[in-house]
Amino acid sequence: MMNTPRPLERAADDSAPADFLRALGEQGEGPHDIATAALMLAALDRRERKLAPFHAQLSELAAATRNEAMFSHDAESAARSLSNVIAGRYGYEGERAQYDDPQNADLMSVIERRRGLPVALGILYIHAARANGMQAEGLLSPGHFLLRVVLKGNEVILDPFNNGALLDREQVNTPNFGAPLLPPESNASGQPDPFMPVSDIDVLLRLQNNIKTRALRSRETGRAVEIMRRMVLIAPQRNYLWLELAHLQEIQGALSAARSAYETCIKLSRQGDDLCNEAAFALQALKRRLN
Repeated sequence: MMNTPRPLERAADDSAPADFLRALGEQGEGPHDIATAALMLAALDRRERKLAPFHAQLSELAAATRNEAMFSHDAESAARSLSNVIAGRYGYEGERAQYDDPQNADLMSVIERRRGLPVALGILYIHAARANGMQAEGLLSPGHFLLRVVLKGNEVILDPFNNGALLDREQVNTPNFGAPLLPPESNASGQPDPFMPVSDIDVLLRLQNNIKTRALRSRETGRAVEIMRRMVLIAPQRNYLWLELAHLQEIQGALSAARSAYETCIKLSRQGDDLCNEAAFALQALKRRLN
């Protein structure tokens, strides 16, 4: 089945990135217009920038891929067309020299600099692929974002960080995969199956998680709280995000906001499960502080 993004009724304009992202979160896991969503996340930090040039670049990538992939007969040739355009013609590549710079997860900066993290570059590949009738989705691939491209019943695995290189499952499963060519992303989950497909919301959360992790590493709690607020905006039903937001807000001293986040986590959780219990205990302790 074609991975067709759902349209949003609210326009993706310069004036309402938060409204766009809230509407996206209300639509569920996707597929979504993932590149526009990533631009909107970046726009929350760069409100002075017009979105039109970035949308134009996305359209240009899609059109160039259309010309390149016109005669693709299988997933491998289609994926090579993506790589030829995005890495070859437009020069997008993985940022190695300053890998931990947060702008590597900001799609506006990635488009301006033609460099970024695996997940940010992967969003460009997913966008160009879907715009040309290919099925494309992110994979779990802990530690280093990969994506799968499917066309005419066959599939390939693509590494956006390394110039769109095509990989086989044996390569990904090797003990040394990810080093030294593939620096690890933040918060690798350690899940055993790197080929498990993930939703567009998962991909966007992974993008934001890279920014949040770097903020925490720099002891910028306020910045981490802001990023967590964006994460619950696009994934409002994920209880664990509300719990993490509450913990960070409590550290920040925003106790009323933390209380509300704990309560939301409890409402979204199944009574008696570990997450619900953790939120309930934390909420009780916080109420004692507030009284």
